Amino acid sequence: MARRKRPLFARWYPGAAARLEERGLAAQRARLLAPLAGRVLEIGCGFGANFPHYPDTVTELVAVEPEEHFRDLARARADDLGLKAAVVEGTAEALPVESGSFDAVVATAVLCSVANQADALAEIARVLKPGGTLVGFEHVGSPGRARYAAEKVLDAVLWTHLNGGCHLSRDTLGAIRAAGFDTAGMSEERFAFLPFPVSQSPHIVGTARKPA
Repeated sequence: MARRKRPLFARWYPGAAARLEERGLAAQRARLLAPLAGRVLEIGCGFGANFPHYPDTVTELVAVEPEEHFRDLARARADDLGLKAAVVEGTAEALPVESGSFDAVVATAVLCSVANQADALAEIARVLKPGGTLVGFEHVGSPGRARYAAEKVLDAVLWTHLNGGCHLSRDTLGAIRAAGFDTAGMSEERFAFLPFPVSQSPHIVGTARKPA
């Protein structure tokens, strides 16, 4: 989830995340990634949680991650899986890859923590081929006014600082639409197996398409 260099977060997060994978997150990743094919770019790959779920129809995988410890873990996991993945340093706002060259971009619990959503989504649109897809899941701000206000306060005083830059209150679906993507393939779900307060937040799940 960390999209900038946050070494302390990178040290404690993998152990906590492993329990969430067992409780349902791994199954969610498998369902989302199963239809992928061709050239795929993953942004904020972390320790490689998505790696076991990429299908054989993916012909090339490039994974971008800013935190060195996460990159080391991701490379080790790719080696263990026999997965040919290029794990490279970079941020979502400045992807170190060529324009118009990927069939899909994967972002799972990433856009909550990028420094600038508009810049990150502009970069995603840049590197996708026409008609390419942004695939993933993201928790977003709650629709209720009181709960949303509480999320904004929690982001400001505690949550974002402890959780690798994660924000509870972002309107990520609105940002994806503003970046020019067709979001008809995205739906709202809730992941009750996640820890509080994220378990209470709506998640957007699925595929957004860059115009052809």
